[in-house]
Amino acid sequence: MDFGLSEEQELLQGTVRQFLEKECPPARLRELFESPDDRSGELWAGMAELGLAGLAVPEREGGAGLALLELALVSEQLGYGAAPGPFLGHSLACLALAAGGSPEQQRRWLPRLASGECLGSIGFAEPGAAWQPGDWRLSAAGRASGVKAFVPAAERADLLVIGAAGGGLVLVERGAGGVKVEPQDVADRTRRVGRLVLEDAPCEALADGGAAALRVRDAALVLLAADALGGAARCVEKSVEYAKTREQFGVPIGHFQALKHQLADMALEVEPSRALVWFAAHAFDHIPDEAARAAALAKAHLCDVYMQVARDAVEAHGGIGYTWECDLQIWFKRALFDRAFCGTPSEHRERAAQLAGW
Repeated sequence: MDFGLSEEQELLQGTVRQFLEKECPPARLRELFESPDDRSGELWAGMAELGLAGLAVPEREGGAGLALLELALVSEQLGYGAAPGPFLGHSLACLALAAGGSPEQQRRWLPRLASGECLGSIGFAEPGAAWQPGDWRLSAAGRASGVKAFVPAAERADLLVIGAAGGGLVLVERGAGGVKVEPQDVADRTRRVGRLVLEDAPCEALADGGAAALRVRDAALVLLAADALGGAARCVEKSVEYAKTREQFGVPIGHFQALKHQLADMALEVEPSRALVWFAAHAFDHIPDEAARAAALAKAHLCDVYMQVARDAVEAHGGIGYTWECDLQIWFKRALFDRAFCGTPSEHRERAAQLAGW
């Protein structure tokens, strides 16, 4: 099987990377990271103009109609640049509507989501780290009551796709009565999250919410794995660059054999993992029998790799690696987010084992 990218896919990745280099250089990234609230609106508007808001939206509704592999390639570049913004939650909301929405729901929301006029997001987690559809307890029979935690861009999203008891999905408009959003302060400030409190809020069930919930869960795992792949690769690059310029005892520290071995080990952990992400994204659209397990394995492995590589990068940067002044801490904290969001690696390794019949 040929796992090389097409010219169009390489162009997509290159376009996103060039956009981030221009619109979110290190100084701008730090400004957004250090701001007390979410100020990534202008950056997201540029991404929407680039077409990233509608990648997962069918062409008939004004989107690009691309597969999950293309979304994963974009997510990898966003992870590489630690790009702030609501791409993850918005893309998953679009996938949920495309997979489980009625024709009327799709006509109402997808064109506006694709253009960037509306911002979408998802609410899966409940208190106690209940991420999986089978663990949801939020009641939503016409009116939704309950709590959702770690909702991406909760304070800005116009449409929220919420997981409900029984494993289904419902649509909630943020401006509706009974909807309260409380910001949550988490380590990763590139992707702001909030706590959503619903008290008899009007909601609308997705026509095929049960199947859509499982599909969106798997898509989330793949996109997180792709983000982790890009972030880990950037940690390796930043460590190599530092080793070439930082001098000790009159020579660049890259001359020391122990550091050479550490950097080589980091690179060898990251690059072979690329095929795992690409296969999981490919399976999502083309090998349904293997999709769930491939997504679980990709999330578990890549997020562990990212966390370890980020730790090694901090060590490679010596005494400044862990400090607020060093940009590397932004990627380290993003690794924490990727590892925890939608369930920990150990949780998904256990799921992968169960799916394999072990």
